[in-house]
Amino acid sequence: MDRKYKVVGQPCRKKDSMQLLLGKPVYTSDVVPGGALVVRLLRSPHANAMVKSVDVSLARKVPGVVDVYTWQDVPATRFAIAGQTYPEPSPYDRLILDRHVRFVGDPVAIIAAENDKAARRAMRLLKVEYEVLPAVTDPHAALDNPVLVHPEEDWEPPCPVGGDNKRNLVASGEEKDGDVEAILADCDVVLDRTYHTRAFQQAMMETFRTYTTLDRYGRLHVISSTQIVFHCRRILSRALGIPKSRIRVEKPRIGGGFGAKQTAVCEVYPAFVTLKTGRPAQLIYTREESQIAGSPRHEMEIRVRLGADRDGHIRALDVYTLSNSGAYGEHGPTTVGLSGHKSIPLYTGGLEAFRFGYDVVYTNLQPAGAYRGYGATQGIFAVESTVNELAERLGMDPTVIRERNMVREGMVMPAYYNEPVNACALARCMARCKELFDWDRRYPVREMGNGKVRTAGVAMAMQGSCISNVDVGSATLKLSEDGTYNLILGAADMGTGCDTILAQMVAECMDCPVDSVAVFGADTDISPYDSGSYASSTTYVTGKAVEKACDQLKEKICEIAAGMLSCEPGELTFEGSCVRRAGTGQSVSLTDIAYKSQVGNCIAAETTATHSSPCSPPPYMVGMVEIELDRYTGQVTVLDYVAVVDCGTPINPALARVQTEGGLVQGIGMTLSENVTYNAAGRPIQSSFLQYKIPTRLDMGHLRVEFESSYEPTGPFGAKSIGEIVINTPAPAIAHAIYRATGVWHRSLPITPEEIAMDTPLDSEA
Repeated sequence: MDRKYKVVGQPCRKKDSMQLLLGKPVYTSDVVPGGALVVRLLRSPHANAMVKSVDVSLARKVPGVVDVYTWQDVPATRFAIAGQTYPEPSPYDRLILDRHVRFVGDPVAIIAAENDKAARRAMRLLKVEYEVLPAVTDPHAALDNPVLVHPEEDWEPPCPVGGDNKRNLVASGEEKDGDVEAILADCDVVLDRTYHTRAFQQAMMETFRTYTTLDRYGRLHVISSTQIVFHCRRILSRALGIPKSRIRVEKPRIGGGFGAKQTAVCEVYPAFVTLKTGRPAQLIYTREESQIAGSPRHEMEIRVRLGADRDGHIRALDVYTLSNSGAYGEHGPTTVGLSGHKSIPLYTGGLEAFRFGYDVVYTNLQPAGAYRGYGATQGIFAVESTVNELAERLGMDPTVIRERNMVREGMVMPAYYNEPVNACALARCMARCKELFDWDRRYPVREMGNGKVRTAGVAMAMQGSCISNVDVGSATLKLSEDGTYNLILGAADMGTGCDTILAQMVAECMDCPVDSVAVFGADTDISPYDSGSYASSTTYVTGKAVEKACDQLKEKICEIAAGMLSCEPGELTFEGSCVRRAGTGQSVSLTDIAYKSQVGNCIAAETTATHSSPCSPPPYMVGMVEIELDRYTGQVTVLDYVAVVDCGTPINPALARVQTEGGLVQGIGMTLSENVTYNAAGRPIQSSFLQYKIPTRLDMGHLRVEFESSYEPTGPFGAKSIGEIVINTPAPAIAHAIYRATGVWHRSLPITPEEIAMDTPLDSEA
């Protein structure tokens, strides 16, 4: 990083670290008042059924039960729960409660009670008569299946994304550049491979939860663990049929989201109870509910056709993605796009033609949503695995084949909306990663005895830094009377440290300590509008808004000081702790200016700035893994993982490192152990952490992270994003290493010990 900063680029303690370490009340369940009604949901045991009747008479007689609601009691307006900017690309296909239940776990009734014991007892006494219908649970069979997941006539697509509910189609599309078939026909090597990834769960420690009440003006006040306060307000407004002006949404500290809380999974149910009863209500999902009725990653099947010359020049890529949206369409039209847009452009360096097509289908399974990586994770697993297979086929080092084909600074990416590459250190990431990892020594297969073997794999990745021409970030910055600052945000810190990072930007711009910046967010009544914390946009988009707000506030501070010094604002220079007049040496302290702003003053010592970007500059990353594989048991042990990331200017290297390490662990988990599966009736099998195996620190080897900085001219201080890209390299890198150890390519995730052991010849000398 050539540019020198005082605060930016330095490690800094998180704003909320002491509260967390001392166990202070910071999360939703800590900060809401007691005495709220307990809300519970009766869920469907069937994958597809019509509710013929619900007998609530016995349940309502249970002492402590306030009321029980069914489809007959709720509004009939369909809505989407995807937290996306209006008009939402996701179809309006939900009701609060629907007579037609579409997956095992779909809500059938809402129970409101004085306590959890009464609510659970009432749930057992509800008598539901179902007409069980045939279910479609295979995404391959969904398109044009006679069984329709959404046969209703009021299904509504707010945006034209190629969907058709009468075909079980959420979205469909195709993009291309050049003649793919002609180039493939002219290639020396053509690989045609198909990959499959499961609907992995975010498994955040804090489950979905929401508290609702009516404020002193009769407005609905929602306190929720959400990444999207403004989108949540709009979703509730449509679902409940009340104006947005009657709804206030705020979020406390979020106990993990990873994209799951970009979907309004649970907010509408306690909100409905509060509107019906006039009383506070709270819904807290159990771990089982979060596992079977949450918002997991989209299951995808991705076919890759790759054409190359004998020298490893990749000339054509053809990617087709079949995405399983489950019973509802939230995030379906948008996640699928990243499977191609964030994988194909990695090979812009030599690509002569590409094609990317996709279909997103409804099935009678748990609906999917947003998860860190948002479709790029699936696409990169497929494309990077195919490139690794190409290298093995040609007998080339896979790092060399990437160096010959990778995207580089100054190029234009046809498969990425024709965006230019302003800042790209991918080549340096590869070189540094090879050096740190000692690639030449570790890549060869090494027999360790007793059936164990060690080897390595590699992958590279890209992501984005926002949704270009869509995402909006805003920041309000105020000068306090003691010369410190208040930063008010609409973005949600969900553990990523964005409150701290954005405060560092203020400290850098205003030449003050980070401790002189108090941060508040996010609350729809107080915060300036922000799309929310998703799409890796907070540092890049909201950070630029912070920069703008600082520049504007400096001008206002100088205006106030000009009145105090009887001069023109243009004669003054802002110097952090004071404002100085050129030539005369006169100055006035920031504290005196702050006091003056409150006495006989007509210039507000605060400002709000908003930013949206026409581009989404990608961060880049290279990951290398060393594994030890036991050919007798199929057990894979991750010994060492080295990641080198280009996220532009790392604003806080310590937090960036933690983000990277966390993403690597999630990626390793979905590659080796996490597994969302269903029985023949469409019932989820992994309903707890006893069955759904997420990795612990004991399962990880040595994780090493470094940064190769570039300078993105459109980002704050040259920054790009880092939140999502870090999950994308483990799957293809580990799959590559497993092939090296066994001679078998595994193209479906997770790659379990059972599959490895059954497919590995014990006399393999791969």
